[in-house]
Amino acid sequence: MTLQDAKQAVVDDFSLYDEWLDKYEYLIELGKSLEPFDETHKTEDRLIKGCQSRVWLDWKLVDGKLYFTADSDAIITKGIISLLIGVYSGRTPAEIAGDDFGFVREIGLHENLSPTRVGGLRSMIETLQRIARENA
Repeated sequence: MTLQDAKQAVVDDFSLYDEWLDKYEYLIELGKSLEPFDETHKTEDRLIKGCQSRVWLDWKLVDGKLYFTADSDAIITKGIISLLIGVYSGRTPAEIAGDDFGFVREIGLHENLSPTRVGGLRSMIETLQRIARENA
């Protein structure tokens, strides 16, 4: 699946729900579907700075593609990072660094999250982009 296809799939999934409460439930389900995160990786250097909740992000570069794992101590935040790594894990650094992450606005996250969660979302996106640039 191409990056564009993955982003469109998220937009399509979110369009199935009319109410934001249902979309929050969907985010919660995404968070529950994250692969278990190794507790030994919950270290300061893996914490995403700028998030109100604690969000740990680990990554590895394999055959020119970045693969991410993550966890959070807050269920909505866990869903948000799950959404992002679901789209970007397995992509090349150039694909991630060159993307505008516009699908996040298209599904309405910025308008429907609290200001502190929007700041955390921005930090998550910036961290993914930084890792991509450093590995390009």
